[in-house]
Amino acid sequence: MTVTALVSGGKDSIYSAYLADTQGMTVDELVVLRPADPDSMMFHTPNLSMVALQARAWGKAARTIDVPGSSETDELHAARQALAGVRGPVVTGAIASTYQWSRLQAITFDLGRPLYAPLWGKEPGRVVREEIGAGLDIRLVHLAAEPLTPDLLGRRLDLALVEEIERRSREVRAVHIAGEGGEYETLVTDLPAWTHRLVLDRVEPVVEGSTSRWVVRGAHLEPKGHPGYPPQP
Repeated sequence: MTVTALVSGGKDSIYSAYLADTQGMTVDELVVLRPADPDSMMFHTPNLSMVALQARAWGKAARTIDVPGSSETDELHAARQALAGVRGPVVTGAIASTYQWSRLQAITFDLGRPLYAPLWGKEPGRVVREEIGAGLDIRLVHLAAEPLTPDLLGRRLDLALVEEIERRSREVRAVHIAGEGGEYETLVTDLPAWTHRLVLDRVEPVVEGSTSRWVVRGAHLEPKGHPGYPPQP
């Protein structure tokens, strides 16, 4: 049986695949849907090329499927094609997006594959704290909400930063604490199950209006026994 995890390289999809592994559903492959539309409502888009390095650090196969068009039909067709042909559960990192959940559920039902979403319906602050507590090194790489200013780009998402985001959400404008509405997106650079950590050699900060992002231009894997491990915040 093949267990497939739909991942983006961000915290929720990587953590969900990690949970599947620890709960006896060993994930065989990480599948990335790479949309043509940078503002896709269905799929995460920043720094998707990093998943290949994450998979190597994890000892898993990785597969990237390009979505040639930008319509919802194009995206759903690509997702169906990516999941067709093999049997077994599909893992997703969805927390509260009914748009994403309902469409994935329909696809996996039609294909006869169970959908496993271990974070679905959980309180967002709890999810983020669980991810941090599990040892994920999470970096903010895309910010698209008024309270989340460009100075937060590249910051490690730790408990202090979660509390800061919660404070800004109360005092400035409400945001989804886990970033489920696209308020922020992340990149996981370390996970306890990995043999190597992801080192970002070259990043390009881009600020356009209320949106800021880190575009990773170069990265490599570094063994965890390296003298510089563990990394500093």
